[in-house]
Amino acid sequence: MHPIRTARHARNDALPHVTLANGVRLLAIRAPGLHTASVSVFVRSGSAHEPARDNGISHVIEHMAFKGTPTRDARRINLDAERLGADVNAHTDKDHTAYYMYGMPRDTVAMIGMLGDIVRHATYPEAELERERTVLLAELADEQDDPVSIAYRLFDEASFGAHPVGRPVIGTSRTISRFTRDDLVRHVTRQYSGANVVAGVIGDIEPDAALAAMASAFESMPRGEENTIDPPAFTGGLRVRRVTGSSQTHLVAGFPIPSMRADDPTARVAAALLGEGMSSPLLHHLRERLGLVYHADCSADVMDSWGQFMVEASTSPANVEALLVELARILNDHAARIDPAELRRARNQVLVARLRTLERAGRRIEDAALDLFALGRARSHDEWLERIASVTALQVRRLFERMLAAGPAVAITGNVRPAMREQAARLLAVRNP
Repeated sequence: MHPIRTARHARNDALPHVTLANGVRLLAIRAPGLHTASVSVFVRSGSAHEPARDNGISHVIEHMAFKGTPTRDARRINLDAERLGADVNAHTDKDHTAYYMYGMPRDTVAMIGMLGDIVRHATYPEAELERERTVLLAELADEQDDPVSIAYRLFDEASFGAHPVGRPVIGTSRTISRFTRDDLVRHVTRQYSGANVVAGVIGDIEPDAALAAMASAFESMPRGEENTIDPPAFTGGLRVRRVTGSSQTHLVAGFPIPSMRADDPTARVAAALLGEGMSSPLLHHLRERLGLVYHADCSADVMDSWGQFMVEASTSPANVEALLVELARILNDHAARIDPAELRRARNQVLVARLRTLERAGRRIEDAALDLFALGRARSHDEWLERIASVTALQVRRLFERMLAAGPAVAITGNVRPAMREQAARLLAVRNP
């Protein structure tokens, strides 16, 4: 019998999961309306868990996991998936790494075995690492040519300084060029443990068979200790960088918000209120009425131990000062008053976006896994909807007040003129390092 025990929940409406004796948590969600099955493995190991000398190693490991196991080389890994018509892939974020496969529900057990082999038994061949290093450096160069990517990278740095959260997921050319196979194995041995793994399946599946297959794949994993980080202090500040060849100016400005552990949806509603949809203040006022931007967006990025409220805008260099003036005014207006009709719009937009996750199997299982890492339980769909519907105007207004009191982090890239640093520092009251 597999060492499975039923998880205990703080609330009786949490999404049910089971926990192996070694701490690995398993989710099996039967969704008859789906025509494919999604198998995922999430490891609480990302760039936020890396020391400075290892910045980017989680992303390298994610790439290298597909380069071979004791029984399959890189081509065989891809061929085994493609023979089933399945797609196999992965991604790395600051707070986790995810491995996943999509295929026929009838092949669920086979996909669990394949993915378990990749996550548990990757060999990280030295020759493959040398070849993949070229790919990784090309990916980094492509990111460094993109002024929007540069803006987000500088924004993270302005937000959190030298804390690991402020460093890029992809790493640097220096770290990527230096990593050895031994470095990868050492990091995996330290980070990939049962206390830091969630495996999940969603689709028109047999849950008991899926749970048994996942238990077989992960029951021998060492338990280890939870990968935790100290919550980063938000520093705020201004970063400006000119990108040669760029004709436009790109702005990312933002503030600290509560982490996922706070279990507070106010920031998500506030982001929709400010910048989701063409009727929102960012789009209607800045673009439609004043013509100051050709793109604007707002989001609330809520992670395990930290959160960022972000406004992104792209504009012509001549409009930057006016954009900063209007953005500051809009933010202050929302700290003073929240229009009830606008709040209803925002709540409904967030509710519909959440409902759409029911149609995105991978996203649904990932949300549940991140809940388990941060909260120790996977919030049910109904609970999530109820929490969004209950967000009040006072909660949103006070969030804007707290954000403005903290002061922003701002990054400006692209076609940057000399006066822009002073304009941003003056109009957004940003400390100018």
